Amino acid sequence: MTVANVRVKVTIRCRACGERFILKGRKEKGRIDTGFKQCICNNENDFDIETNEF
Repeated sequence: MTVANVRVKVTIRCRACGERFILKGRKEKGRIDTGFKQCICNNENDFDIETNEF
């Protein structure tokens, strides 16, 4: 049995404005997909990202 889609809790903090987002995502092929695109301050690249499997 293989684990294809592992659910993870993702905390994203914007380094530009400090806004924090807590999302659920899926870990697939070494990548994490949450659907997150950008912060409310229009920042698209500068984030601290932490993950926790549950």
